[in-house]
Amino acid sequence: MQPPSILHRLLAQRSAPAVMFLVGLTMALPAEAVPSFARQTGEACSACHVGSFGPQLTPYGQKFKLAGYTYSNGQGGKIPLSGMLVESYTHTSKDQSADAGKGFDNNDNLSLQELSLFLAGGLNDHIGGFAQVTHAEPDRKTALDNVDLRFATPMHLAGKDSLLGITLNNNPTVQDAFNSVPAWRFPYMASELVPGSAASPLLDGGLAQQVAGITAYTVFDNKLYVELGGYRSLSSSFLDNINVADEAGRIDGVAPYWRLAYMADVNGHAFNVGLLGMNTHLQPGRLSGPTDKYADVGVDASYQLLGTGEHELNVYGSYLHERRDLDASFAAGDASQTKGSVNRLDMNAAYYFARTYGLTLGLFDITGKSDQSLYNTGEADVGSINGSPDTRGYVLQADWTPWGKADSPYAPSANLRLGLQYTGYDKFNGTDSNYDGFGRSASDNDTLYGFAWLSF
Repeated sequence: MQPPSILHRLLAQRSAPAVMFLVGLTMALPAEAVPSFARQTGEACSACHVGSFGPQLTPYGQKFKLAGYTYSNGQGGKIPLSGMLVESYTHTSKDQSADAGKGFDNNDNLSLQELSLFLAGGLNDHIGGFAQVTHAEPDRKTALDNVDLRFATPMHLAGKDSLLGITLNNNPTVQDAFNSVPAWRFPYMASELVPGSAASPLLDGGLAQQVAGITAYTVFDNKLYVELGGYRSLSSSFLDNINVADEAGRIDGVAPYWRLAYMADVNGHAFNVGLLGMNTHLQPGRLSGPTDKYADVGVDASYQLLGTGEHELNVYGSYLHERRDLDASFAAGDASQTKGSVNRLDMNAAYYFARTYGLTLGLFDITGKSDQSLYNTGEADVGSINGSPDTRGYVLQADWTPWGKADSPYAPSANLRLGLQYTGYDKFNGTDSNYDGFGRSASDNDTLYGFAWLSF
């Protein structure tokens, strides 16, 4: 929860985004909501989540989210707080050229990766959501994290049971109910102390926590999902107050966002196929004048085999294409050409036994048009000597979730996941060897990552 001094500053700004976020954060306080959604519904974590732990949603979990997080067992009087703690260990195949961050070494780092507090639950039969505040040791700061506040109501449309909803959120795709889009895509937890690829589509987290958006959606006949809305940038002073880095620049006007999906759940076989897109005109550095234009469009799909006793199988895939017109960056000398593109392909398959033991294999492939000014930064570990963002590899994860079932000793008060993850690269920032011009190879970034993820 924000301290009073910050709340007073938000009120003093009187900006629409500030007021909307303040209302969202405070409306949950008096509600007879619950510290976690499991307590609210009276269901075990395994009812909503694949493998008994988030964020992978089962069909029931998807419906719960789309209905505004309002399903309840009717027993109120609980405190609307919950928390999350992630402790992690990171080892890369070769030491980085410099320390991974303030207070860390250039390899073999232990980190209190996340400590989060949530206001989460349903206010009534139609309004619910969550707001997350996170302290991250890599950044050494506490900041407002993901927010998703909703209104949803059932309705009849063309004689079919349907749903109408509105969401206010601060991260495009965080409102999505499928685990094939950026905000909820595998890997659901990863190290923040390793070199990152030179580029990814803007829709892949490039605006996270820096914007406020309102979208309206409908679910027709429990099958067809349609969503349309737009996003505006939060003011730089507001971002400073909530400790969020002002990195993306300012959206010129409104960035429209749209989403289409078809979903079905038949005898334990659930699947969805979808399309999504966003058009954004950004002013880098919030400077007036030319803008950088990003046109993102994607396709995604998933398949879940559930309800077969002790076995769960899940397959997810997505492809994002981004067309760029970098007029502002080119004029400032930060891009070598005005036209560009970035593509990202992600696929993963997960198997869970007894909703406890999991094994997931993921593949990723980032490609894009080369640009020396954009990507050849001259920095060790993260630069691209040939000006290419192309990065390709795989992620293998094994995890154990001892709690989260109806008969677990700590249900629904706490849940735990222990995981071991390995990320391997065969291409990084354009090539497999000496990609940064300082002799670092793609395989030098191969990462062994272990985590203990506790929710309570």
